[in-house]
Parts: sequence; C-alpha cells; structure tokens
Amino acid sequence: MAQTATRSKPASRGGTKSRRGSVRGSGGGQFAGESPELLQDYFHEMTLIRRFEERAAQGYTQAKIGGYCHLNLGEEATVVGLMRSLRSSDLLYTNYREHGYAIAKGIEPGRVMAELYGRTTGTSKGWGGSMHMFDVAAGLLGGYGIVGGQVPLATGAALAIDYRGGDQVVMCQMGDGTTNIGAFHEALNIAALWQLPVVFVVVNNQLGMGTTVDKSSAESDLYKRAAAYRMHGERVDGNDVLAVRDAATRLVEQARSGGGPALLEAVSERLKGHSVVDPAKYRSEESVEKAKQADPVANFRAQLIEAGIVDEDAASEIERKAQAEADAAVAFADDSPHPDPSTLFDYTYATPVANDSRRLPADPVF
Repeated sequence: MAQTATRSKPASRGGTKSRRGSVRGSGGGQFAGESPELLQDYFHEMTLIRRFEERAAQGYTQAKIGGYCHLNLGEEATVVGLMRSLRSSDLLYTNYREHGYAIAKGIEPGRVMAELYGRTTGTSKGWGGSMHMFDVAAGLLGGYGIVGGQVPLATGAALAIDYRGGDQVVMCQMGDGTTNIGAFHEALNIAALWQLPVVFVVVNNQLGMGTTVDKSSAESDLYKRAAAYRMHGERVDGNDVLAVRDAATRLVEQARSGGGPALLEAVSERLKGHSVVDPAKYRSEESVEKAKQADPVANFRAQLIEAGIVDEDAASEIERKAQAEADAAVAFADDSPHPDPSTLFDYTYATPVANDSRRLPADPVF
C-alpha cells in the first residue's frame, strides 16, 4: 500500500552487502559493511563525471559544443547513488542535466562527449546534443529539454511494463522546478492510482534556474508533495552517495515487487550556474561557499582516506585515471565525423513515411 509522505532518515548502511569483492565487518565506522573495492569504484565514477563535465565546459567555451549545456557539477554523489540502485534492464528518464547519468548508466564517455560535439558517433548520432541523450541498449530513454517533459513519458513506460507483466522499474529524474508544473501532478496521480513501477526523483539543488525553492514553492519540502497522492515520499542527503544508493534501492525494489511508486527528494548543492553560460550572479558569497564546502567528490575522497580505504597516492591515481578517461572522451569526439547534411531527415520517423519532406532551408519549394 502507498504510504503518507514523511521525512525519513537515510537507510542504515551497517551490514549492507556489496555487489562485488569482500565485505567488511559490520562493526563501527561510516563504511561498515561496505567493500573497499566498491567504495573506490564509486569514487572513481564520481571523479570521472566531475572531470568529464569540466572538459564539457571547456569544450563549450571553445565553441565545440552548441546549443545549451547543463552540467552535473556538485551532484555526482546523487547521480552515482541513483544509478547504482538500478538493474541494467531498468529504464531511466532524465531532464536536460543528464551527462553524468548517461555515463553512470553504462554509456561510454566518448559517445556521450561525441553527442555533445554533434558527431555521428554520439548517442543520438550527433543530432540530439547535450539535452537529448538517448540509448535504448543502456536503458536511457532520453534527456528532455522541456521542463517536466520526461515525467508523463516515464509514467507511460511504467504503465507499459505493468501491462506486459515485466519486472523492470522506471526511474524518472527531474529538477526541483519541475514539481510546480501540471504534468508532475498528473503523472504522480496516475502512477499512484494504478500503482505503477516508477520512482520519481527530484534532484533539489535548491535553485530552479535562479530562483530559490523557498521563493517558488509554497511547500518547500518537496518530498511531501507525494502525500497528496497517498504515495510514499522521503528526503535524502544528495551529497552522500551511500545514503542515496540505499534509499533509492529500497524504493526501486519496493516498486519492482508491486509496492507502488514513490517520490525521492535528493538535496544537493549546485557548484556552478544553471547552464555553462550562467554566471550565477544571483547567488550570495555565502551560498557559493556553502556549495564548495558540500562538494561531494572532495568530501568523499577525504572520508575514504580517513577511513583507510585509500591513501593519498591511491586517491591521486584514481583521479589521474578519471582525468585520462575524460581526456580520451574529448579526443574521441574531436576525431569523430560530423553528420552529413543529407542525413538530416533520416531519423524524423521511425519507419518510412510516403511523401515526407526532405527540403533543406536553401532548397526550392518545388
């Protein structure tokens, strides 16, 4: 049965089984029960996403990336924690801040960067760009440029899974601003009414573009909005990769077993502006400093060293590896070909359509 939304504490991590490697004892310590190899893997993936996004920002300023470009800087713990809760067969719908999700869902960084560069080796063959990642094989069914555009589609995918009797779960990621649009409420209502296998995740970086949640939402505890639909809702620290993983895993498996949908609010800090070109002048110095102090990558690194999971040299080696992977992704994108203009209309329709127009802007009407 659905539960009334409450502010719940992150799930206990003591004794949690790792997905590979040896499991530490269930004694004291914040990493009790966790595999050292898995923790290092999380740190590597978080660092890779950070370095990838830094190179994406550089590519944008070099005019190698066109259109809009929104980065996951500061949200790496949320990204990795959420993706580690999913099976490879589960489906993911995201908003336009999706580069890190694509990588964490298993798409090669080079293909993600190539899509940003508009090259044929990208996830959408270069036609989608930053805001429209798509890879059926990886289960990423789109980044969406329209705020909230992914929410009804994710709900529809969950309906299809339920109709067919499958065991997949849909995760639908969105920003805090999406919770104020009609499609959000319509989708949650249908999902709860029909008990669909979908987990809605609000990544609350506390700034819908340039407006704080407190100034844009009458109910600023966004997870409580689930209560209107008798859906379970909870909040988790988005800067804690293990807390996010554990909370998301619990809700995903609840949905998978027929327990219905849920709303998870992951609270994090955005390190940069809304997009690459946003100087974020609306933020106070105190807000910027708070975000820096909450940096999940730097803090996780320090925690791993303090716990003896890695030493300084091992942490630096992981960082060097991540930097090399990000640099290789850029090199792959740079070396990939641009789409030929003649292929512009090749993917307008999934199947051939009689008399579809293929006229380019400079072509005569007749």
